[in-house]
Amino acid sequence: MKASSKLGAAAVAFVVMAGVSHGKHGHLGLGSLDSFGATPVGSSTSSANERLAMHMAKDAGWPRSQRRCLDWLWTRESGFQMVWNTAGSGAYGIPQALPASKMASAGSDYMTNPATDIRWGLSYVTGRYGDACRAWQHEEANSWY
Repeated sequence: MKASSKLGAAAVAFVVMAGVSHGKHGHLGLGSLDSFGATPVGSSTSSANERLAMHMAKDAGWPRSQRRCLDWLWTRESGFQMVWNTAGSGAYGIPQALPASKMASAGSDYMTNPATDIRWGLSYVTGRYGDACRAWQHEEANSWY
């Protein structure tokens, strides 16, 4: 089994089994990037998705600086919500994949499982830009990544 498959399976298991207190949410400050909690997939919230993304990025070896850039990037793109782009581009999900079906390469449940969206998004950011801060720089310059 590839490391990315192990990470994905572990993240999905964690999401399904873990609980989180539902307090105020927003951007995770750097001081709280290491805290993690999640809700079951069926009741996923943007704050739980954000924590899951930071946890998965950390497990994949992304340093804190890259997790910060990822937080900025996906907060702007989707607010860590599994949504269609409201501007009509057809992009979908936490990483705003276009077309959405590209995320099927990370799992057939990409329309309903935030861990699948995140797994695909981490791979996309690394493959296309090398790291999240380069993706963020592109986003800042072009309003898309």
